[in-house]
Amino acid sequence: MSVETKPATASNAKAATVALVLLTALNLVNYIDRYILPGVQEMVKSEFHVSDERIGALTMWFFVTYIVTAPLTGWLGDHFPRKPLIVIGALLWSGTNLFTAMVHDFDGLLVRHAALGIGEASFGIYAPALLADFYGPEARNRALTIFNIAIPVGAAMGYGAGAYIAQAHGWRNAFYVSAIPGLVIAVIILFVMKEPKRGETDSARKGKSKAAVADLIRNPAYLTATMGYAMSTFTIGGISAWIPSFLQREAGMTAAHAGFTVGAITAVTGLLGTAIGGWWAQRWLRTDHRALYWVCAIGPAICVPFALLCFFGPRATMLPALAIAELALFLGSGPVNAAIVNSVSAQVRSTALAGQLLLIHLFGDVPSPRIIGFVSDRSNLRWGLGVTVFALVASSLFQWFGSRYAPEDSGVKAVAV
Repeated sequence: MSVETKPATASNAKAATVALVLLTALNLVNYIDRYILPGVQEMVKSEFHVSDERIGALTMWFFVTYIVTAPLTGWLGDHFPRKPLIVIGALLWSGTNLFTAMVHDFDGLLVRHAALGIGEASFGIYAPALLADFYGPEARNRALTIFNIAIPVGAAMGYGAGAYIAQAHGWRNAFYVSAIPGLVIAVIILFVMKEPKRGETDSARKGKSKAAVADLIRNPAYLTATMGYAMSTFTIGGISAWIPSFLQREAGMTAAHAGFTVGAITAVTGLLGTAIGGWWAQRWLRTDHRALYWVCAIGPAICVPFALLCFFGPRATMLPALAIAELALFLGSGPVNAAIVNSVSAQVRSTALAGQLLLIHLFGDVPSPRIIGFVSDRSNLRWGLGVTVFALVASSLFQWFGSRYAPEDSGVKAVAV
């Protein structure tokens, strides 16, 4: 089925490119800030003398505030311009990092890390919605794939730079340094980036359908993509929080070595996986409008045996298996976000993305770090991480089931971004 979208002018194309570059850069900083903690958490644990379960609670409370604020931020995004809201969110999370140097007890760190989620939640809602108004359904997978390439690169930099700075200058300074880039990019966005018209690139048919918020809970294309994403997020969140500690305990690495190793693996496999998954889905969309869902189903299925080999296999296979598992997980990074924004109308897109964030974190990386820590305290970290395999199976099944509800207008011929 063909879809009519507003023709792109040279000025529109330039504005879209500027927005994509700036928002991708801010997404990079977003994930640097988020993944500093796993790179330094063994130092935090040692200083404050807390259990694995308590360490897992840091990430849990970050995402609790993340999802609690999501409904409000979603409503704001559907009723007010997104650009100033993105700038405010970036200033908030970067400013929060500046106060970390003054934290000298675990409860203070817990409050600070929870507050970080408020600013980051807003960005995760507004940026994809804004990009969806720059790029039509035929181009969103490619644009959001580029945007999401920042996730593995930012995570890698958070792991590696965080551990390096922490080992040389103390873990608090790692958070302090990370605040600067977000402040700078926020100011640039304020003065350089344009705000697109809401629904600019949507077809008239989609603009009039599924316009009620209540329709979201009756939208199987939206719900299955979101729940499949939630199950993958359970695994990604759990592994991200605990794999540096796993390598230190099971492979005898130092904090810096583990942080650098995880960072390098995440950067390479994340870039490759995100790029391959986006390219694969874009080509597949030419012949099958369900391609976004298929790619998201195949990735977790491939990941299962390699995750098991990493967690329970011999030391020699640990890192190669981790690399292949991560590459498979990242295949759906772009397609899953494209599937979600394509399944709803522009009128409720921010609310839909807020609902997505609420669900993927409520069922995903809010509980997973603490569950893994809980199991680890009662057995070992291998068995704790093994819990994530069940979520991978569920993720694949959700996306496979959701493929039958994929909107046909997401399968139009691709155009250059």
